[in-house]
Amino acid sequence: MKLQQVLSITRKAVDDYHMIEAGDNIAVGISGGKDSLTLLHALHGLKRFYPEPFTLQAITVDLGFQNLNLEEIAKMCAELEIPYHIVKTDIGKIIFEDRKESNPCSLCAKMRKGALNDAIKKAGCNKVAYAHHKDDVVETMLMSLIYEGRFHTFRPVTYLDRMDLTVIRPLIYMKEADVIGFIHKYELPVVKSPCPADGHTKREYVKELLRGINLDAPGVKERMFTAIQGGLAEWEKGMSPESDSSLL
Repeated sequence: MKLQQVLSITRKAVDDYHMIEAGDNIAVGISGGKDSLTLLHALHGLKRFYPEPFTLQAITVDLGFQNLNLEEIAKMCAELEIPYHIVKTDIGKIIFEDRKESNPCSLCAKMRKGALNDAIKKAGCNKVAYAHHKDDVVETMLMSLIYEGRFHTFRPVTYLDRMDLTVIRPLIYMKEADVIGFIHKYELPVVKSPCPADGHTKREYVKELLRGINLDAPGVKERMFTAIQGGLAEWEKGMSPESDSSLL
């Protein structure tokens, strides 16, 4: 997928859900994976012509794993002229060595999000962009059904009252397959996750489950996403200001 196509999809999501306002200072959470690097390039490209001027900063929460090399990402951010902050933590050690968590993802996500939010506020940002795409929306909904017994997924825009911070998801209309195509076309410096649980999470299980269902009923993911869009207004009515499901 070409950058112009990515910008078109991103612009539609940003406009549909009023994600960006003039003067916004937006932090982009960079994991090093394909999704966050695509998001960074999408917002950098959008920034050049979007009618509401905004600024960008990139932030990575380093969980403390020894084999995480962020040099190429730092170089990429420098080339894009985007300030890049690396937040050093011992979250990996706490989760896997100290606590020896059998189900590490939930606690890790909470600790990582807390460290990221603190860094965002220190950087003076009022919004943070997460790189969740269309497939993530459907997977999270299915995870919620299977593991929580409720019909729920994250919203395109969420205001965190206690943090005075707005979460936006500009890639929410983009398919994962298109993200992969974009990454390969532009040879972006994806960093493989050093987490021991990578590839063995509940989300990975649901991803494989959906892949199988889609083989039997082609187009099912797209239909599920359409159903979620149709029900979004009803969910909004019953949600608290900070309600935001990002299950792992």
